[in-house]
Amino acid sequence: MSLTSDIQQKIDLKTKPIGALGELEELAKKICLVQNTTSPTLHKPTIIVFAADHGLAKEGVSAYPQEVTFQMVHNFLNGGAAINVFAKQHNIQLKIVDAGVNHDFENATDLINAKVGKGTQNMLHEPALSSGEIAMCFDKAKEIINSDAIKDADIIGFGEMGIGNTSSATLIMSALYKLRLDECIGKGTGVDLEGFKKKYNILEQVKEKHGDITSAIGIISAFGGFEICMIAAAMLEAASLKKMIIVDGFIVTTAYALAKALNPDIQKNAIFSHVSDEKGHTLLLQKLDANPLLHLGMRLGEGTGAAMAFPIIQSAVNFMNEMASFSSANVSNK
Repeated sequence: MSLTSDIQQKIDLKTKPIGALGELEELAKKICLVQNTTSPTLHKPTIIVFAADHGLAKEGVSAYPQEVTFQMVHNFLNGGAAINVFAKQHNIQLKIVDAGVNHDFENATDLINAKVGKGTQNMLHEPALSSGEIAMCFDKAKEIINSDAIKDADIIGFGEMGIGNTSSATLIMSALYKLRLDECIGKGTGVDLEGFKKKYNILEQVKEKHGDITSAIGIISAFGGFEICMIAAAMLEAASLKKMIIVDGFIVTTAYALAKALNPDIQKNAIFSHVSDEKGHTLLLQKLDANPLLHLGMRLGEGTGAAMAFPIIQSAVNFMNEMASFSSANVSNK
C-alpha cells in the first residue's frame, strides 16, 4: 500500500463515520504526507514576525506614521501585542525579526537582527529593493529558519509588521495576477475615505511608473518590502526542510504567492489560517485555490490569524495519534 492509502485507512478506521471530521481529515492527511508518516507531530510550534519599513510610507498611504513600526516591535518584545497574547495562550514560541526597520534597537536581546536597511526605497521614484538587497533577504531568511531556536520546529507561522505594507502587498497581488488595483486595494490600517483616495492615486502612479512586470523577483524588486521578501524566502526554506507553514493574512499571503511563483511545490506545506477583512484577501485566496480555516473578520496581521488557527491544526494531529480505532475500542464497524 502507498503512504496515501495507509493514511486514509488509518483515518477511516477511527471510531467515527467515514469523513465525519471533515476538513480536519484533509488537514491530517496534508501534514502526514509532508512528514512522510501516519503519526504526525507538531514539535516546537513557532511564529516568526518579520518587521520592516517602507519608503512609500513617506507619501502618507497609511493612517499611522512610520514610527509605529518600531514602536510595535518594542510592544512585541515587551509582550503587549495581540500576537503575544495568542502565542502564549497556545504555547507557541514567538520570534521577532528586524528585517529592515527604520530604527536602531539597542540592547534588544530578544530581537533577531536581520536588518537589510532602514526601510526600502520609495517605489514611487525607484524600485523598492535592489537585487543585492533581495539576495540578502534570502540569505538571512535561510539563516533564521536554520538557527538553533527555530530549526527543530515542525510548524512555522508567519506574521509581519510594517507601516505601508498593505500598499506593497496590493501592488504585488495586482502585478502577479494581472488584476486592476481596485480589485486588490483595501483600507489597510483604516484610512478614511480621503486617505483611501490618496492611497489609490499614489498606488496607480507607482504601478504606472514600473510598468508590466512578470517575474516574481522583478515584482519583489519593484513593489516589495524587506519583511515580505524575507517571509517568502523563509517559507521556501521551511518547505524544503519538510516543515508545515501557516500562512497569516493579506500581506503574508502575498509573500506566499511570491514563494509559490518561485516554487509551486510549496503548496503541499501550506495551511491557510484565515480570511482577512482586508479587501483583496478573499480574491487572493481564490487565485491560490486556498481554503482558509477561519473567518473571523480580523485584519491585524502580526501572525494573529496563524496563532488562532493553531489549535485546529493541533486537533487534526491529535485525532490522528490519539483517537481509538474500531478494533482497539471494541466498537462494531459498519
